[in-house]
Amino acid sequence: MAASPPVHPVDEVPPVAQLGAFGLQHVLAMYAGAVAVPLIVGGAMGLSVADLAYLITADLLMCGIATLIQCVGFWRFGIRLPIMQGCTFAAVAPMVMIGTGSGGLPAIYGSVIVSGVAMILLAPVFGKLLRFFPPLVTGTVILIIGLSLMPVAGNWVAGGAGAEDFGRPANIALAAFVLVVVLVAQRFGPPLLSRIAVLAGIAAGVAVAVPLGFTDFSGVGQAGWIGVSTPFHFGLPTFETGAIVSMLIVALVCMTETSGDFIAVGEMTGRKIDPRGLADGLRADGLSTVLGGVFNTFPYTAFAQNVGLVGMTRVRSRWVVAAAGGMLVLLGLLPKLGAVVAAIPAPVLGGAGLVMFGTVAASGLRTLAQVEFRDNHNLTVVAVSVAVGLLPVGVPTVYDQFPDWFQTVMHSGISAGCVAAIVLNLLFNHLPGRSTAGAPETSLPVDLAGGPGENAVEQTGEKQV
Repeated sequence: MAASPPVHPVDEVPPVAQLGAFGLQHVLAMYAGAVAVPLIVGGAMGLSVADLAYLITADLLMCGIATLIQCVGFWRFGIRLPIMQGCTFAAVAPMVMIGTGSGGLPAIYGSVIVSGVAMILLAPVFGKLLRFFPPLVTGTVILIIGLSLMPVAGNWVAGGAGAEDFGRPANIALAAFVLVVVLVAQRFGPPLLSRIAVLAGIAAGVAVAVPLGFTDFSGVGQAGWIGVSTPFHFGLPTFETGAIVSMLIVALVCMTETSGDFIAVGEMTGRKIDPRGLADGLRADGLSTVLGGVFNTFPYTAFAQNVGLVGMTRVRSRWVVAAAGGMLVLLGLLPKLGAVVAAIPAPVLGGAGLVMFGTVAASGLRTLAQVEFRDNHNLTVVAVSVAVGLLPVGVPTVYDQFPDWFQTVMHSGISAGCVAAIVLNLLFNHLPGRSTAGAPETSLPVDLAGGPGENAVEQTGEKQV
């Protein structure tokens, strides 16, 4: 009797206790980012406290559903990798402009639904473009993702953007304490503790923050126990041409960013992304975005924060992230649980974020180590792409005088750097007479623990270009 083939680490199901602990890490890592979009859009539109609370719970519910679609998958929807889903920040500015105009929330949701349908239809096209993402491009994009997230961690460390005590030494000290706990747990803790080092750091940070007055849980008592989102709560969607065009541009940006995140996780987990898998993942993003428009939320995409957590913990099971998706569904249905997580102070998240986002950047450097930089222009491709990607991160107002469509693409350092890397790789390595040294014949998935992934795919001999 033939032995059954070994289970890939992506498909392994950890014990229930580990599943819960690892999944909770992912929820805590992305929670602040997940609720930020409804807070920003709802606040800009002047929504009531009740409507704002409704937006947040609906968003958490859809984050969970979108994550389950992506990780578990069905038919041709879902990449079946450990990918957390959340609202894209690329859509914030266009949605604020649409929502504060004459269309309001119904116009936002109409444009979101149309953009989701467009993503589903365009997914196979993007899947066929995978050959334009050799290690030169993917490594550069992963590096930019990590570096562009650093200001997010920095704002958390200082107390959260807009906080009255922003930059207070006590905030930074709390973040440093969390960082030290994470590092000590990872370096000296037993294997299980080292894998939940981020969760241990956050738990220790909260334990210190409460008695020192950094936060309180009084809001938990005021939150309701049950909150169910209903379709078209704010009215039937309307379809305005200008709003739809803006959101279609956002959809293209999201697909570009998400492709980079998918490839990054594929390298971290040792499961190489093929064109069909990429299309399935993007198709799931489109479906989740359509559902977002129906259930009063926003466009959904892969959360880069959690890419770093996958690399740092080396927990590659998609079922861990599926468990996190289930927790988000519960948070969306039980506002009181959501209030508990919302009470975690920003500096605690910042201390953990420094490690996670730095891990993403380090993963990009490891991928670039596969690239040949001698006697070619690959160093120029990386240098210019990183510069273009970090320009809007370092100077957020640099493109404020440009048209809205240009701002939508270039205000995101991730999408700007990704576009630059793709274009420059085409210019230097795909035009006739140019070297293709940046695209080696094989690209082994990289495990952040060091060296090729345990289940690296076999060399196919096909030349990547």
